Amino acid sequence: MAKEMKDLQKQWHSMMETIHSNPHVVAFMNSRLGRYLDNHPFVTLSLLVFMAVSAVPVAFFLIFAISTTIIACLGMVIIEGFVVSLGGVTLLCVLGGLGLVSLAVSGLLSVSYLALRTMLSYWSDSNGLSKKEAANGISLPPNSSPALDKSATNKSE
Repeated sequence: MAKEMKDLQKQWHSMMETIHSNPHVVAFMNSRLGRYLDNHPFVTLSLLVFMAVSAVPVAFFLIFAISTTIIACLGMVIIEGFVVSLGGVTLLCVLGGLGLVSLAVSGLLSVSYLALRTMLSYWSDSNGLSKKEAANGISLPPNSSPALDKSATNKSE
């Protein structure tokens, strides 16, 4: 086991040498931020852990955003067709409902008209007027109303 640990330690040191010899890493470590992170290992570790943990959610979000954009571009025709179809069905339902309401209102008005006409016809027939007399302009038959007789009796007095 000691030999395996020494091999692992050698691999670790060679990897660290490769990283520290990279010119980009050397330039970063010579910068102000690199020196600060080198002097504060807890901040460096916290930043490293945060970047490692947040990589997966950020990747999922980017995949979601890109796939949504692609689907929106490609599926716009389908979505637009669905929305237009839904609007057409809604319009058809509204117009059908308005047609039924207009039939109900016109039926109600027709029934009301017929009922009113029948009541007026019955009322005028109950006064004793015939259609022929009403057409000739005779409004009341003679001796039909006691109110008219009062005027006649007033003249005789």
